[in-house]
Parts: sequence; structure tokens; C-alpha cells
Amino acid sequence: MRVISAEEVAGALAWPALIERLASTFRQGVEAPPRHHHAMHRPDGEATMLIMPAWEQAGYIGMKMVNVFPQNANAGLPAISGLYILCEGQHGTPLACIDGGALTSRRTAAASALAARELSQQDSSSLLIVGTGKLAPMLIEAHATVRPITKVRIWGRNPEKSAALAERFQDRFDCESVTDLQTAVSEADIISCATLSTEPLILGEWLQPGCHLDLVGAFRPTMRETDGRCLARGEVFVDTYAGAMGEAGDVLQAIGEGVLRETDLRAELAELLKGAKPGRSSDETITVFKSVGASLEDLAGAIEIWETLERKN
Repeated sequence: MRVISAEEVAGALAWPALIERLASTFRQGVEAPPRHHHAMHRPDGEATMLIMPAWEQAGYIGMKMVNVFPQNANAGLPAISGLYILCEGQHGTPLACIDGGALTSRRTAAASALAARELSQQDSSSLLIVGTGKLAPMLIEAHATVRPITKVRIWGRNPEKSAALAERFQDRFDCESVTDLQTAVSEADIISCATLSTEPLILGEWLQPGCHLDLVGAFRPTMRETDGRCLARGEVFVDTYAGAMGEAGDVLQAIGEGVLRETDLRAELAELLKGAKPGRSSDETITVFKSVGASLEDLAGAIEIWETLERKN
């Protein structure tokens, strides 16, 4: 069994290829049971263990185990770590043990970009990133793969981190750190949020007609990055219905507040990609994409890694 490092994951997952692999896998489908979600009470705060299996009908088999420790920020460590086991489908023999944190970050950003490709306006050129964690730079790169991004603004709770991230991309974009979140939201074509917030950061009254709101961070019912008005004003799409209704705090809390109904969810990503349901209804529409992550995405990313590295050998 081959051990594949985070560096190898990054080298094997070029954004265009990964985005296309996700699109193809969403269209074709895989067997993906609901993920196991376990709260762990640690001395310095609550953490979460996620176990996510998936398999092709007659092909690869995979399973991811991820630990989410929000308190790692205090130690200067990534909040997400874990591993992915990829097996061949004929006999179930393990092929590779893949760095799960790197796989998760890249497939999450690629899924957001895939949704933006389907939902945002084709000429979207300005991007706002909310959050400065490990996922933030990948969201910039992934969104810039599918849209002609020239202007990037970054907001974070720690201005020093957002300034440092902006500096990394100043040679590629008009890229700046911002402190006025309301103004930044109102000026962005695409707003991409990747935080572990439990209180709304983005307010619906700030959103401008035609924008696309990408919500990545909140993956538990108690978390949210938006107020209910964001979802009430927008056309809401999700990565999967099961994930949205099981874990997406932005969706569940908006439903609890009476401003959204489950039947208001316009489509899940597979339906969009198959053409079973339409995307945005007009240029003036506000589109909202809420993801909590799906084991289909991990399996697709792991297969792309394995096959890319096998071609190079």
C-alpha cells in the first residue's frame, strides 16, 4: 500500500482536472452512506470525528476519517486532519493511504468552484474570501479556475492573517485585505465563506442582485455563516439534500426561523450537473450554494490522485 503525502496530493490534483473529475462523479453517482459524525469532548474544547465511506458500483472503494479541532488555531495548527484509505474494487485490497487534510481541502474548494461554474454569472470577476484558514488560498485558486477573477478581497477575524494571505496573491490579482465586511460583500460578484462561525457573518441586506454566495465552513447544525435573510433572498442550492438537512446550520437554522422551507431548496449538485433541474433563474438572482462535504467528493479526489500518480510512474 502506497502512502501519499500532502505534497503529493497537491501535485496530483490540478484544479481543472479535479473539478472535472468531481463533475463526472456527481453525474455518474456512487454508493455513499450517511457519514458518521461524532462529537468528542477534549480538555480544551469540543472536537469532531467524521467517518465517510463511499464506493463505485464495480470500481474503487474508499473511506475517510477526519478530525476537526477548531481549537488548533490557538496552537497554529490546521483545524482539519485525517487520512483516506483507497482500495481497488475487485478484491477490496488497499491501494493507498492518502493525507486526508490535503484531500479534504482541495476537493472542498473544487466543489465550490464547480458550483460557482454552474451558478455564478459567467463574467464574475471579483471574489471575496471570508476566513483565513487553510482552505482560503485554495478557494481563491479554484474559483479563479472557473471564472475570470481579477479582484480578490480577503476578510478575517485576524487582520494580520488576512494581510499575509493577500500578500501571497498580489502578483496574480488585485488582492487586498479588508476590514469593512459589509462594503466588501456589496462589491463582490462571488462571496466564499470558509469559517467555523456559530454566529452570522454575512447579512442578507448586504447582498447585491446577481451575486453568488458560497458557504463552505459551517458543517454542524449549531454553526452558521449567514443570517436567515441571505437564504430567504437567494435561490438556494446544496451539495446533497441529505447533508444539507442533516448538518448544514445555515439551512437548518433558517428553516427553524421560518424564513426557508426544505421545499425551497432548488437543487442538489448532481441534479444541476445532470441538467435535471435549472440553475439561476435570471441575471438579477442571488444564488446561494451550501456545502457540508460529501464522501463522493473524497472518493473522486482519491481516484484522481491515484490515477494521476500511476500515470507518472
